Amino acid sequence: MTVVRMSGVSKRYGDLTALDGVSMELQENRIHGLLGRNGAGKTTVMQILTGQGFETAGTVEVFGQHPYENANVLNRVCFIKESQRYPDNFKVKHAMRAAQLLHASWDDGFARELIADFGLPADRSIKKLSRGMLSIVGVIIGLASRAPLTFFDEPYLGLDAVARQMFYDRLLADYSEHPRTVVLSTHLIDEVSDLIEHVVLIDKGRVLIDEDADALRSRAVTVTGPVAAVESFVAGRTQLHREQLGGFLRVTVSGVPERPMVGGLEFEPVSLQQLVVRTTQTNGAPVGAGNGGVR
Repeated sequence: MTVVRMSGVSKRYGDLTALDGVSMELQENRIHGLLGRNGAGKTTVMQILTGQGFETAGTVEVFGQHPYENANVLNRVCFIKESQRYPDNFKVKHAMRAAQLLHASWDDGFARELIADFGLPADRSIKKLSRGMLSIVGVIIGLASRAPLTFFDEPYLGLDAVARQMFYDRLLADYSEHPRTVVLSTHLIDEVSDLIEHVVLIDKGRVLIDEDADALRSRAVTVTGPVAAVESFVAGRTQLHREQLGGFLRVTVSGVPERPMVGGLEFEPVSLQQLVVRTTQTNGAPVGAGNGGVR
């Protein structure tokens, strides 16, 4: 089942184009990575999908309907964003109670378990929490809501490595028992690469990648060897990055269907983070046809 469908979606703020013809689909019961640099358009996409904004052009469907001011859609969505704000008089327990009222799938026992695991003081005022503790509030709400469609927009800023790993572990374990559609928007790509099943990469308001994560990783490779041999191998392929040292050349290419066996050349797998970084760097840069490539 397709949970999210965007077709030719654009969003403009006066002369600024935040989204430019974005088309993508998110399938049910998968963990999706919505990746890209700051200002790429990720948050704008999530705001439109969660009914906090609307598109200038194009078609948007969430659970088969437009989400804006649509309770049938929004009742099934949880959006946890960076620097989430709460009423000044709220305590942690009040935020949890409000979330329980909003989300029909809320698991209060799971929420209490997470509060204990993260060491979150339930009776403390929200405005007295550290940035890390505030992030934990959002993480717990996002997990315990068990909403059919859950967005995490950089919610773990301020968390140390131990707390972030706890979040990843609890997300994966609970997702295995209670499948739902999860969208992770993060810059910590290496940390979540094992969680992500599908990648959407946005840059300058456009989708550069919309693909299964395993298939994506398997088709990119870094090849190193003598300049002439490497140039011969990469000719005609999409070059994401290249660097030369003396008589040796190192090029990252995509579109390699399987691990090649070529004498005199070394091949290395490309991590998801490397692939995202190289693809973003390539966007808008000249790609050479054997005489310089991406710089």
